[in-house]
Amino acid sequence: MTFPTSQNVTGMLVAWGQGDEAARDALIPLVYDQLRRIARHHLRGERAGHTLQTSELINEAYLKLIEQSVSWQNRAHFFGIAARLMRQILVDYARARHRLKRGGDRQQISLTAVDDAQEQVADLLALNEALETLAEVDQHRSRIVELRFFGGLTIEETAQVMGVSTPTVERGWRAARAWLQTELG
Repeated sequence: MTFPTSQNVTGMLVAWGQGDEAARDALIPLVYDQLRRIARHHLRGERAGHTLQTSELINEAYLKLIEQSVSWQNRAHFFGIAARLMRQILVDYARARHRLKRGGDRQQISLTAVDDAQEQVADLLALNEALETLAEVDQHRSRIVELRFFGGLTIEETAQVMGVSTPTVERGWRAARAWLQTELG
């Protein structure tokens, strides 16, 4: 997978951050495929019959993105925030559904879907809470999980986004997964 041309995207993001709505509108077609990839990755672990579709998740994330008053740094910063917003949308969706069902029919996702779809299944809300706790303990590892699990990025892409080496991400990913599996019991 390759990201859109870095200079084009970064230039448009900077212009958008300075209030140029035309740059924002021109940016979306350049990043749409990556946003779709992130959204599909998010939805892959959802229960069968989930009513939120890929395009709806992208649209909701887009609406939240345009509300942001961010000094965009680069495309990696943009995709990181987009992945975080998609995660928040799905968590909010799960919370609303959970309230309606009062605990029944919770969505299940695989904690290690990136590596092995047959591993233990964890509840999305419990995973979100554990990830928030991990962020308090180790922001770096929390970011790795967010980019890998929720953003659907590879080890190499995560290293690129975070500006660290691939082995650093691999170690952080292993440690974060172990911590989360222990936390989720």
